[in-house]
Amino acid sequence: MATIRKKGDYQWHVQIRRKGYPTQTKTLETKVAAETWAREIEGEMDKGVFISRAEAERTTLREVLERYEREVTPSKKGAAKEKSVIKKLLADPLSARFMATIRGADIAALRDDRLKDYAPKTVVNELALLSNVFNIARREWGMESLLNPIGMVSKPRIKNARDRRLTEDELDKIVANTGSRELPAIIRLLTETAMRRGELSKLRWEHIDLKDRVATLYDTKNSEDRVVPLSRRAVSALTSLPRRNDGKVFGMTPDAITKAFSRACKRLGIEDACIHDLRHEATSRLFEKGTLDVMEVATITGHKTLQMLKRYTHLKAKDMVRKLD
Repeated sequence: MATIRKKGDYQWHVQIRRKGYPTQTKTLETKVAAETWAREIEGEMDKGVFISRAEAERTTLREVLERYEREVTPSKKGAAKEKSVIKKLLADPLSARFMATIRGADIAALRDDRLKDYAPKTVVNELALLSNVFNIARREWGMESLLNPIGMVSKPRIKNARDRRLTEDELDKIVANTGSRELPAIIRLLTETAMRRGELSKLRWEHIDLKDRVATLYDTKNSEDRVVPLSRRAVSALTSLPRRNDGKVFGMTPDAITKAFSRACKRLGIEDACIHDLRHEATSRLFEKGTLDVMEVATITGHKTLQMLKRYTHLKAKDMVRKLD
């Protein structure tokens, strides 16, 4: 039986004690609201479907985000990037709200506010992180009563897929004007192998078999090892490099590769080009060879799904026309 006591002009304290259940308490503004809440909780207990809301009602989104950052984020490959997303969420007024009070409308408002300053893909990634935070809080942190409000709102449509193809002439100019000892080989390898810049920067000579023309990539973005075949141009780029004492093929970090590539493009007046375009280019060239099927290309590039592979593949119409003859 519920006990309802008046604590002040606008405070009614409810306490429900029932064998087999944790004591439930809540303070509401009116006696009617207190009686309604008590009936709902007792009704759920009668039906055997009661799930305690206490944890979700007394824990803020800020507290959950901070716990997530401490316990979940460090184990992820993109930990640094995820921490920056969490930092933005912590700065938002929504973080002060209790988890149980956050609704789909609140998430929609957050989404619309973010879209004023950020690209759709950035907002989608932020919502995906927030959704995972709610799911873990519900499954593992005692907030079983939570509904995930992120699933109730529509996601921004991503329209920023790139179709930039660097020409061979542009690539030759960049290679000849990098101002770096390693970047020319890096550009050639990225274009020939479709490796990610992070995969290339971690590559060691012990992972390369020049005789069989393969390179083994360990601890990739997908957490799986991958064996990449090396074209003759890729082998030539590798053999042009001096051997480092630390066993690594390259001494440049992923960020250093990006910055050096961007500087070279700027010097040459090559616009709208970024280092990731080389992975696009390499993937498209693999298809344009006409000898590899989708599964073989995916094995080389490490793409998990056909949809992901399509985002990186921009085949030239004039090359596809030949296949129609």
